[in-house]
Amino acid sequence: MEPVTLNAGDVILRIHSPGDIDGIVDQCTDPETARWTTVPQPYERSDGESFVQSHVPIGWRDDTAYEFAIADAKTDEFLGSVGLRPDGPGGAELGFGLRRAARGRGVTLTAAEALLDWGFAPDGLGLEVVHWRAHIGNWASRRVAWRLGFRMEGAVRGLLVSRGKRYDGWVGTLRSTDRRAPLRAWYDVPVLTGERCVLRPFAETDVAAVVEGCTDPQTRHWLSALPDPYTPEDALGYIQSRAEEHASGRGIYWAAADPETGQCLGSFGLMAMDELGGGAEVGYWMHPSARGRGVATDAVRLLVRHATIDLEDGGLGLRRLTLRTASGNAASQRVAAKAGFERTGVERAAEKLGDGTFDDLVGWDQLLDPGA
Repeated sequence: MEPVTLNAGDVILRIHSPGDIDGIVDQCTDPETARWTTVPQPYERSDGESFVQSHVPIGWRDDTAYEFAIADAKTDEFLGSVGLRPDGPGGAELGFGLRRAARGRGVTLTAAEALLDWGFAPDGLGLEVVHWRAHIGNWASRRVAWRLGFRMEGAVRGLLVSRGKRYDGWVGTLRSTDRRAPLRAWYDVPVLTGERCVLRPFAETDVAAVVEGCTDPQTRHWLSALPDPYTPEDALGYIQSRAEEHASGRGIYWAAADPETGQCLGSFGLMAMDELGGGAEVGYWMHPSARGRGVATDAVRLLVRHATIDLEDGGLGLRRLTLRTASGNAASQRVAAKAGFERTGVERAAEKLGDGTFDDLVGWDQLLDPGA
């Protein structure tokens, strides 16, 4: 196929030129590019020359890769690259990357939308489906795919190969008939400040505190599903998996931190988010050092306030929250009551405890907008 040029407002998609080589080298020597892609390391100018003079034209000639330079529509400055690589009849894989100076301006999204329009068009490539793959942890790439409407099909172990090593990867799909918009919410984690704690995103520096909290006998009694033994690897996995919950629209999780030291005092979350029904379930556990200080009540009240605030004002605009406690967990029930929840009923012998016995499960709820 002969190369084409695509106009996309502030940027254009065109064939790479020799004038792009310095920009390509700048992009491919960036540590973030090296971390998430298969570009050679170290990346030399000769690699950029080979890409422009050989790889790109051969891909177009043989219909094996349709690579575009993303360029500023006014100055023609090279900003990055985006491409479609056929992976069989009616299908292709989307790839993209930007120079450091071009990030954070919506350039990738604009370019990818124009490329997909061309790829799906009958007078373009006439594709039926486009796939997207990325290393697990490449949240910037994942967010672009989410904005484009890709359906996250899951994580595949050992999916990707980079410089002789295999890595776990995400897979997403977008059909020509799919709506080009996010399928679910992606929840950001705002910092919420209270009197006794600050709710903030978890950090990998919280590993030790999470281990201490989740090896505490009292925590383990009420949360019987925790791994045993609970290791630093388990804690790190828990912290890293919170980002997946946010990106999948399933929930939002905060570390409750000491206002002065920043030390993690527990985990608080809004789980099982229901966008259509406007509800979520509150869940939490406390570090033993924070018990009896009013931290849990303060944290749950912060969650309730954030859930109540309208979406337009930065909150969640939820209608109803639920909470469940084991009937023997008097401290958790006091937190629920102080935070404004009302008891709704009991599920008999529904909660397995750490000693293998079963306790009744007490239900609580709070209507954030009773008139809705």
